[in-house]
Amino acid sequence: MIESRIYMIGGLPFEVSLERPWTFKELTDEQKVLVARLKAGEDVGVIPIPADKVSELGVNEKAMGKEAMTREIWESLSEDEKSAFRHSLDFLQYAPFEVSGDSLSRAPISHLTVHASFPEGLDNEIKGAKRVVAVDEMPPIYYGYRSGEKTIYEFFPAEGVSAGVFVMSDDSATGDYYPRERMGARITGMQVNTSLMILYTFAGSKEGALLLHASMPRHNGRANLFFGVSGTGKSTHSRLWLENVPGVDIMNDDNPIVRFEDGVAVAYGSPWSGKTLCYRNVKAPVRAMVRLEQRPENHIERLSGLQAYASIIAAVSTIRWDSSVMSRIIPLVERVAMEVPCWHLGCRADREAVEVCKAAIEGND
Repeated sequence: MIESRIYMIGGLPFEVSLERPWTFKELTDEQKVLVARLKAGEDVGVIPIPADKVSELGVNEKAMGKEAMTREIWESLSEDEKSAFRHSLDFLQYAPFEVSGDSLSRAPISHLTVHASFPEGLDNEIKGAKRVVAVDEMPPIYYGYRSGEKTIYEFFPAEGVSAGVFVMSDDSATGDYYPRERMGARITGMQVNTSLMILYTFAGSKEGALLLHASMPRHNGRANLFFGVSGTGKSTHSRLWLENVPGVDIMNDDNPIVRFEDGVAVAYGSPWSGKTLCYRNVKAPVRAMVRLEQRPENHIERLSGLQAYASIIAAVSTIRWDSSVMSRIIPLVERVAMEVPCWHLGCRADREAVEVCKAAIEGND
């Protein structure tokens, strides 16, 4: 038995199916109200969480109606309830983007299936495949392989512990996630989420969708995207805007999506927002893209040409080893660099940095 749902992400339909015993975790009444607000694009008070503010994660989790399973609660459950908990995947972050199949004017761009068991022979196929990518700086660790007309990813939530394997068709129209035996809902859910991002990157590139590693506040109806190498203060800068500029809201804090619609660059919130749990179904025209760099003084300058292109391409969440994806991403980034104002902001983490940035990027509004 299979249960399926469709999500409209970045204006593109995307389907997910779960094979029993996996199920979509049921939302609480509080979360259903919250999801309705997020689906309408409302701001529910989630704040950006910089790396040095991880102690505030509980604030956002409370705002999203998340409750940790305690030993007391667990022991009060029946065996059937425990089994259901072990196999209920938390798709709360995707719920604001859910749509009905009847409302679609086109078929989903891709389809991911989460299977009940691990197939025989897949491990041997991985052993004979060519490794093309390794992401192993920090968990979740994963490795990518090419095998014939398939791309295969294996996930390791801890060193030496394989959680499961994601297999994607060569045209990225379908993906299959196979969990390892005895993997529960939390670990499986994490790897399925990563698989969905990867599959969307491949399939979305065919539709002109650009997934960027950026924090995205909105002011006066237009989106600003702040990006830079890890640790430069993307979330910190967005938070400073939120605290110091009236009327600012946060659309996404980790992986917004940019597409061109009617000749205009439009930014979308997405289900992928890092630590900030900002899952708003919202979009806005792009005002500016700003590359951040920590400096002892606040200074901003406009970038153009190759400088703008290099700044943006470095922020793209893409599959650089795959020539077919890059052949679609490169002209899209070139267009963004030509049509969207791009800036370099050397800054401190203070209010003046916001004032300097705001004066420059909104100077021509």
